Parts: sequence; structure tokens; C-alpha cells
Amino acid sequence: MKKIDSIKKKIIYRAEYRGIKEMDLLLGGFVKKYVDTFDEKELLDLYEILKVDDDTIYKWYSSNTTTKVIPTNKVTKLLKNFKI
Repeated sequence: MKKIDSIKKKIIYRAEYRGIKEMDLLLGGFVKKYVDTFDEKELLDLYEILKVDDDTIYKWYSSNTTTKVIPTNKVTKLLKNFKI
């Protein structure tokens, strides 16, 4: 198995099994839509986002504020504009 395939599997699992159903839907839907379009760097950026707790991601996603925990990059811009 290639390294990129392993990263994708980890991302899919972490996105779909968050613990909060709303985050499962949001992040799971986002990952299903974009995971195969990202290059390795973008996948690693996404994996880092998925390490952040649900409450922080939800507050960042649902407001116009920024946070030091979630960096600004291509992946976060796509996530911020993603609608279920």
C-alpha cells in the first residue's frame, strides 16, 4: 500500500467517526468530496485539521473568526466554504 493511500484511509476514518454527529456529517461529507483531489501536502494539512477537537472546528467553521489552531491554507478555505 502506498503512503498516500494510508493517509487517505486515516483521514476518512477520522472524519467519519468524530463523536459528534454534526461533525461526522460535515467532515465526512467534505472528505468524501475532496480526498481524491488533494495532493500529499494537502492531505497532510487536512489530517492536521482532523486532530483538532470538534468544538474548536465547529466554532471556527460557524463563525467569521480565525484561530491559531487552524491554519489558513487551501484545505481550510475549501472546508470553510463547504456546505452539507
